[in-house]
Amino acid sequence: MDLNAYLQAEMDAHAEAFALTREMIAEPFAQLLGACVSAHSKGGKIVFFGNGGSAADAQHLATELTVRYIKDRAPIPAISLATDTSSLTAIGNDFGFDDLFARQVEALVGKDDVVIAISTSGNSENVIRALNMAKNKGAVAAGFSGRDGGRMTGLAAPLITVPCAETARIQEMHILIGHMLCGALEKELGLL
Repeated sequence: MDLNAYLQAEMDAHAEAFALTREMIAEPFAQLLGACVSAHSKGGKIVFFGNGGSAADAQHLATELTVRYIKDRAPIPAISLATDTSSLTAIGNDFGFDDLFARQVEALVGKDDVVIAISTSGNSENVIRALNMAKNKGAVAAGFSGRDGGRMTGLAAPLITVPCAETARIQEMHILIGHMLCGALEKELGLL
C-alpha cells in the first residue's frame, strides 16, 4: 500500500464531504439551534439516539452538553437513549429491536424537548418509530442523516442531511455538526 496516497485520498474524500455539507447546512442548523434554545428556556432537554456509530455519537453529544464542551458552565439537560443497557436489552427482548428508542421516547420525552435522531441512512425502523413517537408527544423531532435523508425526510424537522454516500464521511460530518451545535448552544445560552 502507498500510505501517502491512501492518506491523501481519505483527506480529499473528507474535504469533499465537508464542502457538500457546508453548502446546505445553514438553514436547518439555525432551525435546530433555535429549537434547542427554546427547549432549554422552557425547562426541556435534548434527547439523542442512533444505532452503532450513531449511538456513540449520541452518547458523545449528550455528554458534551451535560458536562461541558468549551469550558466549565452550567449543565445543559441532555440524554442519550443508547446507553442504558438494561432498558435496551429489556425492550429488545420484550418488544423487539424496532421499538428500542420509541419505548424510551414514550417514557422520557415531553412536549418541551428536542429529539435528535442520528442515522447515516435515515432508514432505520427503530429511528423512524422513535421520531413518530416524539411527534405524537409534541416534541421537536429533528435529525442528522446522510445520503438523501432516507425515510427521515419529511418526518424529522429540522433535518440536517450530509449529501454523501460513504458512511464514514457521513459520520465525520455528524460529529462535526454535533460539536458545532454544542458550541453554538453554549454561546446562544450565554453560558461561556
